[in-house]
Amino acid sequence: MASAILLAGCVERRVVYVHDTAPIPVTSPPDAAAAVADEATPPSNPPAGEVPPAPQVEVVTVSPGPQYVWTPGVWVWRGRWVWGPGHWVVGPHPHAIWVQGHWERRGRRMFWVRGYWR
Repeated sequence: MASAILLAGCVERRVVYVHDTAPIPVTSPPDAAAAVADEATPPSNPPAGEVPPAPQVEVVTVSPGPQYVWTPGVWVWRGRWVWGPGHWVVGPHPHAIWVQGHWERRGRRMFWVRGYWR
């Protein structure tokens, strides 16, 4: 019982790396992820008491090129939780690192904290 209580708030994020020699088409992200990954418009905030599900397991393919950076997927609120899958993007400079945006609890509400390049 004690271990169940201690582990109740733990979430594990698993990323699976796949080595594939086939060419990878570079496409724009799906609409669900576009607002989060590109952050042109922030996602809507969910109603009080709604929290995002645990992150989904993602298959990370081989990078399309040395200038690409993997941006992991996140849950987006669109009247319900929708998974915005991760994808490869070109950073603003050669050694850019993407700092992932995340959901932050403030009281009973969840708010999106934007990601950024450093």
